[in-house]
Amino acid sequence: MALALGIAIAATAPAVAADRYPGSALQPVLSSPDLVFNGITRSQDGRLFSPFQRQTKGEGIELGEWVDGKPVPYPNAAWNAWKPGDDPASAFVGLNAIRIGPDGDLWAVDKGSDSFGGAPLPGGPKLVRIDLATNSVRRVYPLGSGTGPKSFVDDFRFNGHRVYLTDAGAPAILVLDLDSGRVRRVLDGHPSTVAQRPLTGEGRPLVGEDGGPVQVHADQLEVSPDGQTFYYQPCTGPLYKIPTRWLDDEEASDAERAKHVSVHAEIGSTGGTAIDAAGTIYASDTDGLRILAIAPDGAVSTLVRDPRLVWGDAMWIDAAGGLWIPAAQMNRAPIMNGGRSAIRFPTTIYRLEIGAKPVAN
Repeated sequence: MALALGIAIAATAPAVAADRYPGSALQPVLSSPDLVFNGITRSQDGRLFSPFQRQTKGEGIELGEWVDGKPVPYPNAAWNAWKPGDDPASAFVGLNAIRIGPDGDLWAVDKGSDSFGGAPLPGGPKLVRIDLATNSVRRVYPLGSGTGPKSFVDDFRFNGHRVYLTDAGAPAILVLDLDSGRVRRVLDGHPSTVAQRPLTGEGRPLVGEDGGPVQVHADQLEVSPDGQTFYYQPCTGPLYKIPTRWLDDEEASDAERAKHVSVHAEIGSTGGTAIDAAGTIYASDTDGLRILAIAPDGAVSTLVRDPRLVWGDAMWIDAAGGLWIPAAQMNRAPIMNGGRSAIRFPTTIYRLEIGAKPVAN
């Protein structure tokens, strides 16, 4: 399938330059003795939020705000109290990613299933917009028209009045029009959205609760600061790119879009990414326990490596130039570790001062 792109996909991560920062520059800023989180976002006034991964069905929170160093359900307990039989359209069933949008609101994507790889419930897949001033849900964007029984809506980024989302279960990119609420699938099943090599963490192939290999298709994504280029990848890499005009063009066919896809950087299994205002993409290397810096020309270097960075997940760049890195340990969670938890508590979020400026999208 890689040959359809005219590109050979490497089996290993690239050789990169010496580390830019020592591990000692990593500052632990948040931790939990019993919860697993796979992301962090920070509002302009300093409020911190994380999505949480329930280790037991029906127990724990999905979205929390860090208050005095501890997470509390956000925007309220009701949105975090879903259980089988409840309406999946008005509560978090399986939250996967969050971020502060260009409008200053908190946005969250719900895959709509309470299990990893499980079929989403009718009305479950959605993008939720939360007003931070009133701590209430402003609008829910249903994603059901663009998803199917194998869908796993994973992450999202903004570009003007559009939101791009990855489908890690039924590999594709979703394009949501925020004005109309319409959802389109693009690059549906294209080789660049499909995982084509084993997912690994800490140097070993990952297996699901059923004992089979874990596959996470279209996952990480970023938009260039000028909004002209879309970067994306299966969880196992490599990192691809395509001009956003080909995602936005509703008349273009996927066959035409495919002609404009190219590899941006040859990287391997990745937990999460972030992009700064200069167009540098930061990606976690789940095997090397490091954060890579990918320049706009695709050159790769090592930002920092440290044994504490076990599955660095969705990162965030704050206004003061700090890179926030959740060490999510997802490869040690039952869903990727043969049904057995090897997570070592406390779980921790680190901050690295890199002097970069954030982008609004």
